[in-house]
Parts: sequence; structure tokens; C-alpha cells
Amino acid sequence: MDSTTYSSAISDPTQYYIVCSLSAGFGLISVIMSIIIVVIAQRSKPRLHTVRHLLMCNTCIASIYYCTIQTINYIFLIFLQADKSDVSCRSRSYFSYLSICAVTYSYLLQAISRSFISLFSYKYRWLNTFKTHYILICIQWFIVIILPLPAIQTKDVYYRPNILCWVPLKYLIHTIYTFFAYYIIPTLLTFIIYIFIYYQVKKTISRARMFIRTNNSRKRNLEVLRNIIILLSIYSLGGLPNVLFFYYC
Repeated sequence: MDSTTYSSAISDPTQYYIVCSLSAGFGLISVIMSIIIVVIAQRSKPRLHTVRHLLMCNTCIASIYYCTIQTINYIFLIFLQADKSDVSCRSRSYFSYLSICAVTYSYLLQAISRSFISLFSYKYRWLNTFKTHYILICIQWFIVIILPLPAIQTKDVYYRPNILCWVPLKYLIHTIYTFFAYYIIPTLLTFIIYIFIYYQVKKTISRARMFIRTNNSRKRNLEVLRNIIILLSIYSLGGLPNVLFFYYC
């Protein structure tokens, strides 16, 4: 895409109507489903409250935040074009990147928790407690709040007509930082942790085939981990459109 074509492409905001409408629609569905999951988990019997449900609700809250922020960005892009403030644009950029981090690092936290439960909880039972996971959630959100600060601490993000408030590709170092800090690193770590769990559990199964119940239980764990890895693969592929969008910014 040459500069002339790109300039003419971004001069017409109507090009975003269909994409933004579809994104907002799917975002609304995601918000509704996330709220339903949180309500069901909260209203379930206390004996059914587990750390897995806690982390699932944490991811749902991150998803709600992400969908809400992105919808607000679309509203500014299409309906509130009179707001041309660079400060306002940087603020929207910060909260956008924060919402991406909230989702990706919530998945990483789930992977860390599953490693605790699957591999270390027998020796260190405190790793499986609610207190430990509340601390982990606090650490996650602290990291999520800190990581996107360059968006408002620098002047790399500024208002550009008919374009979402992201870091332009010409600021290469900042762009690479956003790719790795917000998406690539947490996604890779999540994959690595799940693969490590998978092979550790598989190794344990091969050593304990005489125990049928244990073997069946661990096989179920392997099936769960396999399904999670498949979902993570779909999730990773879902990030490709964002990468392409950043490229043309």
C-alpha cells in the first residue's frame, strides 16, 4: 500500500462503519457472556467456589474492560471526530493498551495457576490457596497498569484524522515494545507453561500406569490442557488482524 493510496483510504471514515459495527456487536456479545459467567460463578454454592473460577472471573472482567474500551475508541473514531486533542488521544491509547494487557496477562495468570495446581500443590499447598491467587491477581493488574505508561509518558501517540490512537509504525522502538510487552511475551509464556505442564503430566502418567484411577484422572487433565492449547492457538491467530492494523498505522 503506497502513501497515496493509504492517504485516500483513511480520508473516508465510512470505511470503518461496517468493521466497527461488527466489532462492537461481537464485543457486546462478549460482554454479556462474561457478565453471565461472573454472575453464575458468584451465585454458585460456596463449595463450588474455586481458584479456577476466581481466575476465570478475572479473565471475564478483563474481557469486559477490553470490549468496552475498544467500543469507546470506535465511537471517538466515527462520531466524535471533533476531539482532536493529542492528550485525549494518548489517554485513549493508554487505556486501549491496558485493556489488551489485561486480557493477555489474565491468560498467563491462568497458566501459572494451573502449573501450581498440577505440579507443585502437593508439595507446596499454600500455592493453591485463595490468598495466593488474590496476590497474583493484584500483581497482574499492577503490571497491566505499569506496562502501557509509555503511551502517555511520550509524545509518540498523537491525533491523526480517521485513525485509532495507536503508536505509529515510524516509532519503531515503541512499536516493538508494544508488540512484545503487550502480546508476544505473555502469549509465548502461556504456551511454554502449558507445554511444560503437558509433558510433565505425561511423564508422570508413564511412571504410574499401575494406578488406574490416577491414570484416568491425569488423562483427563491432559485432555483439558490439549483443549486449552487449541483455544490459545485460536486466540493467537485472532491477534493477527491487530498486528496487520498496526503495520498500516
